[in-house]
Amino acid sequence: MVCATRGGDGWLWYVLGIAVLLFGGWGALLPIAASGLAAAVGIALFIWLKRKTHRRRPCAIEPHCWAKLLPPDHFSFPSGHSITAFAVTLPLGLSYPAYPAMMLVLLFCAVSVAVSRVILGLHFLSDVVAGSAIGSALGYFAFRLLT
Repeated sequence: MVCATRGGDGWLWYVLGIAVLLFGGWGALLPIAASGLAAAVGIALFIWLKRKTHRRRPCAIEPHCWAKLLPPDHFSFPSGHSITAFAVTLPLGLSYPAYPAMMLVLLFCAVSVAVSRVILGLHFLSDVVAGSAIGSALGYFAFRLLT
């Protein structure tokens, strides 16, 4: 779970984007742009929502028994890791319907990131469910807009 949550810190999505660009050629530009747009809007949205809601993290209420990860900020709602994971996953997965295994791998990564945030005591389940829904919606609309 620590590896999954660290992957969701951003480097996994950058590596994925570079790989898609290397192997997808010019046709990969619009899916990458859609993922980037959805992720950028998602980041702005979760920063705004966290400042508005001020929901404390589970680990601030009761320290987690074994995970020693420090949260990236003070507030819990919504999960920015989940927003970004699904905002990147949907445009890329939907852009390559001929490769259904790609969508399965992307969804596995996104769900792993989201679940890890709960298991590690960094978010409540409702934080990652909301983040996943927001990221999915942003990813879908960016896909429809740009591809």
